Amino acid sequence: MAEIDSKETERRRETAFFGRRKGHALRSHQNNLMQSFLPKLLADTTKASTDPSSLFEDTKQQIHIEIGFGGGEHLIARAQQNPDIGYIGCEAYVNGIAKLLNQIDVLKIENIRIYPGDALEFCKHLPSSSIDRLYILYPDPWPKVRQRKRRIISDENLGVFQNILKAGSELRFATDIDDYSAWTLAHIERAPALQWHPISSLDWCEPWQDWTRTRYEAKAIREGRVPAYFRFVRT
Repeated sequence: MAEIDSKETERRRETAFFGRRKGHALRSHQNNLMQSFLPKLLADTTKASTDPSSLFEDTKQQIHIEIGFGGGEHLIARAQQNPDIGYIGCEAYVNGIAKLLNQIDVLKIENIRIYPGDALEFCKHLPSSSIDRLYILYPDPWPKVRQRKRRIISDENLGVFQNILKAGSELRFATDIDDYSAWTLAHIERAPALQWHPISSLDWCEPWQDWTRTRYEAKAIREGRVPAYFRFVRT
């Protein structure tokens, strides 16, 4: 009975995430990291709901979140360059978490915490005006019309994001799908506390100054897709 309940719980989670939680089988070392190392880096929602900076052992000047960090290249680069900033990575895909854990272990990075589940559920636990920056980089575009309700950018979700962001902070968004760019801008127009302030007509064509190219982006460019980069300011 317990095994049946466990499988049903996993099925419901996959349904909520609208996709797979695991791809190929993890190697032995990755399994060990998931079992022994991940618990030390978990972003506890109980602590985060009071003060997300309490997730870190030492005081952090800012707290940044990346939703759907994939293989973790961007998150690792940011954490290495900014040891005084606390980074929280949210990812439901087990293989991506295992890759990130390996890099954290090898590079001895101490300013990353991980939430291995639904990023929206984590964000809903956070206090208002508690986050200094939010990254959503190359989210699943769900290209079919009937799938678009699954996109991370929605009126409801933007309401959650603008609530947790501090005044003057940014939501940084990147995509290689033209339709998703237009979709996002249309939804931002309806978000009362998030605004896009392009510096020039080509502002969205260039990544921000501290950008780190991910393997996914490199593949998109090889295949002829053009990335777009947006910075939305919390007013």
